[in-house]
Parts: sequence; C-alpha cells; structure tokens
Amino acid sequence: MADGAKAKTKGQIVAALAEKTGLTKKQVDDVLAAQAELAYQEAAAGFTIPGIGKLAVVQRAARSGRNPATGETIQIPAKQSVKFRVAKAAKDAIAPAV
Repeated sequence: MADGAKAKTKGQIVAALAEKTGLTKKQVDDVLAAQAELAYQEAAAGFTIPGIGKLAVVQRAARSGRNPATGETIQIPAKQSVKFRVAKAAKDAIAPAV
C-alpha cells in the first residue's frame, strides 16, 4: 500500500458499500457472502467480477524443486491451483499507463 495506507477490513468495506448503495449493512454482507459462495462454485468454469478480474482454476504441472533447509532436490507433484487475473479496467483505474 502506498503512503502507509492500510487495507480496509470486511466491516469497513460493508459499511462503505451500505452507505453508497443505501442498503443495510446486513444486506450488503449477505450479497458479499453470496458472491463469494458463487465464485467458489463457478471457479472451475471461470468466475468474472466485471471491472475487477477473473477467478479461474488452473492445472500446474509436476516439477522439481529444492528444499531450502537441506538443499535437497525434491519432486513437486502436479496439482490444481486458483489464479486471479486482474481486469484491464482495474489495471487502468489503479495504475494508468504512462
């Protein structure tokens, strides 16, 4: 964060959205919870939050790595991982191209 700014807590985000939309904090909290639940269910197919980005499940290939404590080479198995790709609109709004 720039200039020592702290990230907002969930409560602060809920309060800000409630004030901006005219909904109650409970309603905003319910919407955010429903959105998170839907994102978890739909991640395999790709879940897009317009203007923010896309959540997707990707397959990571098996690879060799190194144990930092011993220096020993180890095999890391293939696995599924979650990836978030930031939308161009978010990139441009946060850090405009020069």
